[in-house]
Amino acid sequence: MNGNGLAEEDILYEDASIIVCRKRAGMATQTARLGEQDLESALKNYWKASYVAVIHRLDQPVEGILVFARTKEAAAGLSRQSAGQIMNKKYYAVAIMDAQRMDFFRGNSGMAYSFGNGPRMEGIGEAPAFRIGASAADFFMEEGKEQVLVDYLQRNGRENISKVVDKNAKDGKRAELIYEVLAAREVLWENGDDTDISGMETEAAVRKKIALLRVQLKTGRHHQIRVQMAHGGMPLLGDGKYGSMESKDYSRRMGIKNIALCAYSLEFIHPLTGRKMNFEITPKGMAFAPFFQCACCKVRANTQIR
Repeated sequence: MNGNGLAEEDILYEDASIIVCRKRAGMATQTARLGEQDLESALKNYWKASYVAVIHRLDQPVEGILVFARTKEAAAGLSRQSAGQIMNKKYYAVAIMDAQRMDFFRGNSGMAYSFGNGPRMEGIGEAPAFRIGASAADFFMEEGKEQVLVDYLQRNGRENISKVVDKNAKDGKRAELIYEVLAAREVLWENGDDTDISGMETEAAVRKKIALLRVQLKTGRHHQIRVQMAHGGMPLLGDGKYGSMESKDYSRRMGIKNIALCAYSLEFIHPLTGRKMNFEITPKGMAFAPFFQCACCKVRANTQIR
């Protein structure tokens, strides 16, 4: 790690026109605050260059892959891909599952519609088909099944926050994402301890379900993943802004300080050569450790250039 907060291992790829790197949680992508470290400035110092173009961003407490441009020509090409949803980004997230809130979204018709301003949640290509005796939470927490989450979000720029609003609300913008539960881990939560469900359960212990999710955005709204997952009963661990009281308390007890969200995969077309490029990393955040230490969940970081 050099004095700019950039380690050699954070550089995934570089050439004369672009650089692909890992942004560590806690570092801003770009900032105007004096004395605050940010990735854009670190890259300028790394190259000893005055021009580095920011193509897309990640929230400061979030880790993940970003691509920057070294030339204006490359910046124009990458920006077109980002704006046109050609640039493919995938995320890992760790959330605490709020079964009661999920059950709220089950309507009398069996369709997964919410009441009031809640989101529409449905299986891709088909209406939800609940098993007899199963709750909506069972459906939405089913491992290996992709789900669509649709909301309308309204941004408050002054407070740097977004919220779910009614479809017809002023300045409400449609937000859509796809998520999949990759793995779930039940824990016994007692006196601030996080114990695997195999441990001895007492009357005072409470069962919690923590899940590893894969998320793909279909739209690009402000704080979209964090807002939609929290509203749908799946608040991300470490999220002090949008998390529930339960998720905040659990994160505090477990020492999770950064948001359990990682932009682990980035795919785009090289703006000059036309080659398809794909990069993947493994999350380093504390919240991800229980999942990525398991052979069934471990993902190998890789780079593919075709």
